[in-house]
Amino acid sequence: MANDASTSPGETRGADFIRQIVNDDRSSGRWQGQVVTRFPPEPNGYLHLGHAYASLLSYGIARENAGRFNLRFDDTNPSREEQEYVDAIRADLRWLGLDWEGREFYASDYFEQLYAWAEALVRAGKAFVCGLTAEELRSYRGTLTEPGRNSPDRDRSPDENLALLRGMRAGDHAPGSLTLRARIDMAAPNLNLRDPVMYRILDATHHRTGDAWHIYPSYDWAHGQSDAIEGVTHSLCSLEFEDHRPLYDWFVEALGIHHPRQIEFARFNLSHAVMSKRKVRRLVDEGHVSGWDDPRMLTLAGMRRRGYTPEAIAAFCADVGVSKRDKVIELARLEHFQRQHLNAIASRRMAVLDPLRVVITNWPSGQVDHLPAVNNPEAPEAGSREVPFTGELWIERDDFMEDPPRKFFRLAPGREVRLRYAFFITCDEVVKDADGRVVELRCRYDPATRGGDAPDGRKVKATLHWVSAAEALRAEVRLYDRLFVSEQPEEGGADFLDGLNPDSLELRPNAWLEPALADARPGDPIQFERLGYFAVDPESRPEALRFNRVVGLRDGWSRGKGQPD
Repeated sequence: MANDASTSPGETRGADFIRQIVNDDRSSGRWQGQVVTRFPPEPNGYLHLGHAYASLLSYGIARENAGRFNLRFDDTNPSREEQEYVDAIRADLRWLGLDWEGREFYASDYFEQLYAWAEALVRAGKAFVCGLTAEELRSYRGTLTEPGRNSPDRDRSPDENLALLRGMRAGDHAPGSLTLRARIDMAAPNLNLRDPVMYRILDATHHRTGDAWHIYPSYDWAHGQSDAIEGVTHSLCSLEFEDHRPLYDWFVEALGIHHPRQIEFARFNLSHAVMSKRKVRRLVDEGHVSGWDDPRMLTLAGMRRRGYTPEAIAAFCADVGVSKRDKVIELARLEHFQRQHLNAIASRRMAVLDPLRVVITNWPSGQVDHLPAVNNPEAPEAGSREVPFTGELWIERDDFMEDPPRKFFRLAPGREVRLRYAFFITCDEVVKDADGRVVELRCRYDPATRGGDAPDGRKVKATLHWVSAAEALRAEVRLYDRLFVSEQPEEGGADFLDGLNPDSLELRPNAWLEPALADARPGDPIQFERLGYFAVDPESRPEALRFNRVVGLRDGWSRGKGQPD
């Protein structure tokens, strides 16, 4: 059964295989029953929905077991890392509701310790300095069916290796000329154990350590040892790191240090989206989107800007569950959780995106009637507000047809409809411009129907939303759709950019909103009645209002279709 959108950060329902492992470890007294988890992002881009899933999983397991949760930046590649990404990652995780209680660490905090351990492995004959080029390293490595070949430098003495390593650190050697490699087994079936690189020489300035280092640890060398330094008990990783686990085990056993337990889980992909950081970066760098926070992206910054809520993301991630098999999940499923949450909390407001003028011919000149309107029918405690009604209104253009088909029940010549919270009106006259386009409707209102009901009991078949032309606020509304038209953009080896949706953004620059929206702020949940859920864009200004559509009103997935309506 789907979880509702009230899920707390990291919460799930039922025991998955990871939680069962953690429970078993605690019951057996392993690590004195302690649970320490971590989330280790690389600060080379913005977090996306997959990172939200991973961080919430580790955070939730720590919370459920009264344990500790660490945030650690695995900042081992200065050529791609920036402080901007560190700040963005922090902001995203805080927005999700994660609290690492000051336990914010960096792999760069451990550079001295990692180097000391590297020297220890060199002295023990378990690491050596190699002069093979990057191309030669690939050639010597072998394949899945053929063993690798030993480096010509593999049997160099520990003293020689130590001198070369110290020279690498001192900057005595050119970038790319030497690497430090673990001395394991070039015939190992697991390619990760074929004398992997531990250090490489890089001429790059680190965002935290500056130019203090000329060598930087590989991810595989720094990752497991950083976990060990922090006393991590359960190191949760996505499934692609399963083949790296024997290498992490070899390192900590060779060093004789704390040995975390690594547990792998399957990632998920979402339909009509890409979640590879490399591909997301390409979308940004090549200008296919406006930036990392483009509301069409599944980066957390983009989702936040669009109007997604952390509660809905947590509920979706909990519902996805934990498994060992990769899967593709319908984007409509994510939208379902967002819609469900917003339905409960969003203030209802009226907005007209494609306006058509309506003149109420029998309305008293200059009169303004303030009509009570419900703020949220799902939350009576939210109360009501007043909306102004005047003699000139805006309605949606597609709520009128001059020659309607049989099943069109909205406004048409001679037809009576209800205006939401207001009156019954009847269209008497259609005004067109020189090109024959409808530009105005002249209608009568029935004063006896104030509030939307007729005393004589007559019924109408349609209720329309509207705003007062004199009192409304002008705004730009952005209607976002899926970034990709294809369900799986990377399927069949095609360039994922070929599947971009040319209609993923539709601008409505001349929308009109009811006056109550003047005070709306980014993060305020809002439903434009009959249109969908919307959010104030962070770049919105009082003199230039801007709103983004989060999701529409209709939900096909929750009815078991697995497809949006």
